[in-house]
Amino acid sequence: MTLEEKIGYKFQNEKYLRRALTHSSFSNESKDKPESNERMEFLGDAVLSLVVSDYIFHRYHLDEGDLTKIRASIVCEKSLFRFAQEIGLGDELLLGRGEEQMGGRTRPSVVSDAFEALICAIYLDGGLDPAARFILRFALEELEETDRHAFVDYKTRLQEIIQQNPEEKVTYVLVKEEGPDHDKHFEVEVRLNSNVIGRGRSGSKKGAEQLAAKEALELMGQK
Repeated sequence: MTLEEKIGYKFQNEKYLRRALTHSSFSNESKDKPESNERMEFLGDAVLSLVVSDYIFHRYHLDEGDLTKIRASIVCEKSLFRFAQEIGLGDELLLGRGEEQMGGRTRPSVVSDAFEALICAIYLDGGLDPAARFILRFALEELEETDRHAFVDYKTRLQEIIQQNPEEKVTYVLVKEEGPDHDKHFEVEVRLNSNVIGRGRSGSKKGAEQLAAKEALELMGQK
């Protein structure tokens, strides 16, 4: 299977793909000095940040600090290296002899930078839409983990506070569900006995519960 088949995109201009795969070590050792992927990393990083920021902005009704944390978990070197490994990107790189001998094909910094360059290549060749589809193919998997694990502290902290009074009981109630399957939105109320003490809205039930718990904590003067 070719790299284009793995990424699900056919380049109109192959020069973008080749440049995205060209490490500076290869360029420096070549007689014709082809342009390396360093400049493409810069633009690819910006496209990646834009696409992820736009998606999580509309999916999660969170404050700036929490949105920044989610974005950082997706665009970090560790995540990008894992995404690149899924398509075997390291095997496709054009490396200089020294970088090859030093294990550049499996070096996270080298491979994750090439992944950003590949994003740029798709963007330059086909525009933002195919670049976004490529990015979200990987980012959505990461966000599923975020939905399962992020913000557990809000519910846990609320439960710890409520448990100080054994007669009190907290429940989470789904009050609204709307939108098509690929873009669901859930609204949840957290109730102390029968009183609503917080509401949350998110692209997942668990996310909405976390936001409801967060609002309840704020009502109690907890941050």
